[in-house]
Amino acid sequence: MSDPLDFSGKRVLVIGGSSGIGNGIAQGFRARGADVTVTGTRPDAGDYLEAEDSDFRGLEFQHLDVSDRDRVADLASRLDPPDVLVCSQGIVRYKRAEFEREGWDDVMDVNLNSLMDCARAFHGALASDGGTLIVVSSVAAFKATIGTPAYAASKAGAASLVKTLGEAWARDGIRVNGIAPGLVPTKLTSVTTDHPERREASIERIPLRRMGTPEDMAGAALFLASPLSAYMTGQTLVVDGGLTLS
Repeated sequence: MSDPLDFSGKRVLVIGGSSGIGNGIAQGFRARGADVTVTGTRPDAGDYLEAEDSDFRGLEFQHLDVSDRDRVADLASRLDPPDVLVCSQGIVRYKRAEFEREGWDDVMDVNLNSLMDCARAFHGALASDGGTLIVVSSVAAFKATIGTPAYAASKAGAASLVKTLGEAWARDGIRVNGIAPGLVPTKLTSVTTDHPERREASIERIPLRRMGTPEDMAGAALFLASPLSAYMTGQTLVVDGGLTLS
């Protein structure tokens, strides 16, 4: 009996896979046999190895800044068609910067507009062989995040986009699903996770009494890209240790 989580011979592209959750997802697919390409905003992989806790073993790196709206289509024209596209890009602006127009626009461009840019650019490739699109959003899609209105709105938009594309592209043979992570230590959440008191207070609100890991999110992504979820589309899995249960 074949292993439904064996991705040997499959091509996986993880936008924003150079660090954090995206990097964990990329390594999850690599460990299951996939040929994995990741993108990042730094010029090359070596810059991440010096600045962040990234793992590029067995991964191909492509430079991509999704805030440059024309770059995604250019990347799509140069790559072999992926079987799985994971959109894990994201930014946040703290200190109430998102209440200002510049901060709002920056976050919406990366967290929401670029999702549609990626979906549009790779639609044909995914449709050619019954591919899968996975969007990484956040539990912020379903709750208030005081101080970061653009982040919350963009993640809610991402979850809504998953629903709409899931319905619209089912006829093209593309399954579209999403993952909404809870608290995972990354550079975006370091404002909480790097401070012991804030971190412990947050963990107290999580029924499983621990933060999530990029590997936890990789498990969800592998499931959504596999035959195990063949009858799912338009859904966003909440992977938060129970944080949003109450």
